[in-house]
Amino acid sequence: MDVTAAAGEDVGAVTELWVALAREQRDHDSHLLAGENREQARDLVAQYVHTGDCAVARTGGQPVGFVMFHVETGFFETDATRGVVDNVYVLPEARGDGVGSALLDYAEAQLREDGADTLAVEALWDNEAARRLYERRGYAPHRVTLEKSVDGGNSDVDGENGDAAGNDDAPGDTSSE
Repeated sequence: MDVTAAAGEDVGAVTELWVALAREQRDHDSHLLAGENREQARDLVAQYVHTGDCAVARTGGQPVGFVMFHVETGFFETDATRGVVDNVYVLPEARGDGVGSALLDYAEAQLREDGADTLAVEALWDNEAARRLYERRGYAPHRVTLEKSVDGGNSDVDGENGDAAGNDDAPGDTSSE
């Protein structure tokens, strides 16, 4: 197995791997549609390949996984330069052989070389295997996104409008009474 920078001829294969990733993420409550986003994914993959922020893992010359990453830039000044692993995916039949770790090694090295001093990766909460991989590699929870359906009604258990402990002045509450 080898991991190399993705090239123009890899865009189609990486796009299909991205679609497989999106399809599997649906099992972990992702809202992202797989096949319906194939063309948008192809454009995105092509951009990452063009900037050198995409790598492919191959076994026997066949793509078995990919990673996409970038150094975060933004409107606000920060005290860290954050490298973000955007997508990492390994075909089910190639899992357990170190492919995911090799892809992360590649991305992390490139991000360090590009000036990142902090690394970040996201995983769907329900994807325990991905979370275990990232935690084994030293990643720790940093931010949590909470979600609910707008049709789900008020699931406030203890308080009427405050946090779960019944505090009306929950941190981050910007409402005014």
